[in-house]
Amino acid sequence: MGTAATLTLHERTRQAAVSAEGWRFALVLGGGGVKGLAHVGVLKALEERGWVPDLIVGNSIGALIGAAWAVEFSTAELESVACSMTRHDLFVVARREMAAHRLRAPGLYKAEPLDMLLRGFLGEATFDQLPRRLVVASVDINCGMVTYWGLPGLRRVPVADAVFASCALPGFFAPREIDGRFLVDGALADNLPVALAAGQGVDGLVAVDVGSSGALRAEVQESGFAAVFARASEIVFHQMLEYRLATWAGPAMLLVQPRVEHVPMLSFTHNRELIDEGYRATIAALDGAGDAVRRAGGGIHPRRLVEVAVDRTRCVGCGACVVLAPPGTFRMDQSGKAVGPSEPQEWSPISGDFIRHCPTYAITAHPARAARGPTGGGSRGTAPAPA
Repeated sequence: MGTAATLTLHERTRQAAVSAEGWRFALVLGGGGVKGLAHVGVLKALEERGWVPDLIVGNSIGALIGAAWAVEFSTAELESVACSMTRHDLFVVARREMAAHRLRAPGLYKAEPLDMLLRGFLGEATFDQLPRRLVVASVDINCGMVTYWGLPGLRRVPVADAVFASCALPGFFAPREIDGRFLVDGALADNLPVALAAGQGVDGLVAVDVGSSGALRAEVQESGFAAVFARASEIVFHQMLEYRLATWAGPAMLLVQPRVEHVPMLSFTHNRELIDEGYRATIAALDGAGDAVRRAGGGIHPRRLVEVAVDRTRCVGCGACVVLAPPGTFRMDQSGKAVGPSEPQEWSPISGDFIRHCPTYAITAHPARAARGPTGGGSRGTAPAPA
């Protein structure tokens, strides 16, 4: 065995040993449509490194994959199912209902395919009967109440119903009735429920965000209702996550953000790529900050040093960066142009989101010269400005 392979094996063994010493964590899997197949790669990477979650808190497709984990599907089984899944397995247009009821139809897609998938691997099991801890988020469409199935007092319902409700993006699937309440996708209130997970008696969190995206899309307006609505959901998820994590005061969190922005929420042509990217992003995060997050008392990790620059030929002096960035990051000079920080900034994965709000793409951020190389992840706002 070569030296590199030996070191890799040693590192994996050490990681597993440290993980087993008692750092208990909740794994939070967010929604994001089919992009959530990346969660399968996340589970595979965590398993490989010996990181075993105390529970999973899931939303939408994160709830679906979390439920499969909770009934002890292996990662190999999950990977096989995810790779073979097609659009027709989940999304079949409810033509009869649409023709008969038009705008009063309960949903664009039939419930039966998703129901069959869920009943196939969950049956009628309730949360009380699961061998592993699972919490699933949904929202009452009538009163807006968020319900976390799997918490004490909310464990005697079929897991399949709770997961269906969590996947029922309004307009796409009909709300699911549970105990007389009509429930839909928990992402309406909180697509990445880290605050709820932090209160479950754990030492820290590993959170996986596949739903938020500030990435540029092309010609969404020409792609029809479903694509426009899905893109609108991405924007909402992104803004909500940015707001909720800006002042995070909970336990230490390892935030994994697979690079899946380019994949549409309802596309099944990237399944293998999504799984592989979830795996890659998780391994990078563990390599970059696995030890640090276990030692930390709080904060969002990985953290890195970046250099922020303003292209003065592009800057029009609107001042949006001064308002949207953390206080003191930017100032306006006498000529009315923005001036960025002179020293490298320490950023978490959520830092720098203000960059995408510059109307002329005048702001860029890059790893600091002394810190360039593998970083274990990065802010979604750090891409260089387009030419």
